[in-house]
Parts: sequence; C-alpha cells; structure tokens
Amino acid sequence: QVQLVESGGGSVQAGGSLRLSCAASLRTFSSYAIGWFRQAPGKAREFVSAISYSGGSRSYADSVKGRFVIVRDNARNTVYLQMNSVEPVDTAVYYCAASSRMWGTSSPSDYAYWGQGTQVTVSS
Repeated sequence: QVQLVESGGGSVQAGGSLRLSCAASLRTFSSYAIGWFRQAPGKAREFVSAISYSGGSRSYADSVKGRFVIVRDNARNTVYLQMNSVEPVDTAVYYCAASSRMWGTSSPSDYAYWGQGTQVTVSS
C-alpha cells in the first residue's frame, strides 16, 4: 500500500523558515516525480513545486520562486521543501504527491498518490 506522509508543518512568523518533509513508502520511489501543492481555506489547490525522479529537474510556482527549495533523498525515500522568507499568503495545508511521469508537472491530475497534508500557518 502506497503511503505519503508529510511532516514539519507548524506556525511561524513572517520572514521565518520551515522545512517540510514527505516520506514515501513507494517501492520504486526513485522512479517517481514528487510534487508539493497547497490549499488555503476557500481556495483551490495550487501547485507549489515539483522535482523529477532523479532530482535533476525542479520547478516552482512564481509565487515561491527564490524563496522555496525542493530537494530529494532517494536513499531515504524522502523529499523536502525548504520554505524561507515565508509570508502570510503561504498559509495553507501543504500536500505532497507522487507521479509516475518522472519529470513532475504542475497538474494535480498527473499525480496518483497523495499524502494527508500538513498545516503551515504564517503570522504577520
């Protein structure tokens, strides 16, 4: 059974940092692209970042580019999202997801497996 478990969320002041983790039970983890999405109250789920199966290709939403960094450790079946210079608009539930497309996309429909999410709250 495939499981993705996010951790590292919490409350932080604007300008601070958080590191989210996504641990996957996928047997062939290194064959999957991993994406991060977020959903704020009353808003649609939106793409944040994605990393290819090897980690060689990364993409970011314009709203987080230059502030967030995505990396993966295939030996630990884990992907990290380092969030720096956070802003109140970053407040949302953050989800990680796995895609067999290998290169990662910004479309939620390309991701077959999803975690339960972790709450991030940024105060001003």
